[in-house]
This record gives sequence, structure tokens and C-alpha cells, in this order.
Amino acid sequence: MANTRPPLFDFSASRRARARAARLKGDRFLDQAAAEGLADRLAAVVRKFERGLWIGEMVPQPLVSFARHWTCADFDRHEVLATEGPFDLAVSLFSLQGVNDLPGALVQIRRALKPDGLFLAALLGGGTLGELREAFAQAETATRGGISPRVSPFADVRDLGGLLQRAGFALPVADVERLNVRYGDFPALARDLRAHGFTNAMTERSRLPLRRDTYAALVANYAAQHSDPDGRLRARFETLYLTGWAPHESQQQPLRPGSAKARLAEALGTTERIISDPSKPG
Repeated sequence: MANTRPPLFDFSASRRARARAARLKGDRFLDQAAAEGLADRLAAVVRKFERGLWIGEMVPQPLVSFARHWTCADFDRHEVLATEGPFDLAVSLFSLQGVNDLPGALVQIRRALKPDGLFLAALLGGGTLGELREAFAQAETATRGGISPRVSPFADVRDLGGLLQRAGFALPVADVERLNVRYGDFPALARDLRAHGFTNAMTERSRLPLRRDTYAALVANYAAQHSDPDGRLRARFETLYLTGWAPHESQQQPLRPGSAKARLAEALGTTERIISDPSKPG
């Protein structure tokens, strides 16, 4: 039986949110911090990249110098990355956030790279906007008797290393940076989310305007549970960084089990002791 479940993210809504963010030209501090984080990781690579693939619309200034020539491309509504490779480097700054088939997108990126080509990406992590998710759930339960999808799900750092391996990347690394932001009021948080293009783009989101009583309960719950003594509201953001290499024979390979030439006890300068298993005779 065919799977008729709708995709998690609405492609058109994601594009509209990104277009509105571009028009607003607000303080996109998360983009800036993540671009600098990607630049720091690239700076640690002792290599010059000739052809770079930027998965998005425009390469941020902190990253321009890391490749001699950049090509900008993005996933279309069918989640196909149509671009001519191969590339030495591929970089994504939150552009994979609304992709429904993330493993498939990673496979396409890996195939666009030359052997030993580098992939770097930044995505929002699972702890992002946990306060908003909780306040929405309580407000809708109290005023509507149930909850609807309001805050997008975000990936967990523990899962992404495995996704890189599944996509065929070598030497996969996933790490996280956490940022706590304080706001004077709830509308300031909402403005920042719109300025970043991080508004609700889930397919099963409610299309109805947020009711006044639900909004009032949302603001009250947020202030009661996630504010500091000075009244400012807390919002947590997690940025996950992915690093992976297209496989190449020159890369480090894990040793085969049993192939070690020295015992761990010798390396640690300790005495090795054999502990007998009491369940076995002798």
C-alpha cells in the first residue's frame, strides 16, 4: 500500500518565508554566527578549494575566500539538486532546514563532490525554541483542547553523524553550539524568527489566524515559565555543524579488529590482568 502521508515541510511556505526574510533585512544574527562557525571550521583545513558549491542563494562574505569559484544552487520542490559538478567543496547554511528527505539530500551532495571533497553544513538543532514549543502546547491545550504543529522539529546532533555515514561520507563529524538569547517581549522574538525565515512551514500547520485567547495564553505561559527576574524572555537556539568528506583512498582508514601491534596496557603503563569468568569452568 502506497504511503499517502503528506511531507513534513511545505516547499512553497519555506520559500515564501525565506523571500520575506530577504525583504525584511533584519538582524539575522543566527546566520552571521553560523557563517562564522563554518568559516572557523574551513580555516582549520589546510587546503585550497578551486570549485565551491554554495547550497543557497548567495555566499556570505565570511566564506567567499575559501573557494576560487563558487556555484550557487538549491534543492527544487522535488528535492533535486540540479547542478554541474564535481566540486571540491560544498557548503550549506540552514538551506537544508526544510528538506523532507535529508538522507537523500546528503547523498546528492556527496555525489556532487570530487573524491576527497569536503562538505560542511549548519542546521538548527533539537533544543532550538524549546520554550516556544512548550508555551504553544500549553496555550492551545487550555484554549482549544488540543495542540497543532507550531514549531518545526529539529534534528538531534547524535543522529546526524549516522546520517552522514548513511549518505556515504567518510570521517563524519557532528557538533553543536548553543546560544541563549533574551528578548524584551514576545513580539521581539516573533520578529527575529520572521527576519530569519524560521516561521512555521510545516505542511500540517493550521491555516487559521491565531486566536486572541490562544495568543494571550501563549504570552502569559512564556513569561511565567521562561523569563528572567528582570522580565526578559529566554529563547534557546542550537546550531549543529556537519562535516564529511567524499571517500578517497588517501584518507585515514579504521584499523581492522585485532590488527593492533601494541597492547593498551603497555601504552598506558599499567599491568594487564586477566579476569576469569565465574560462569565458565576452570
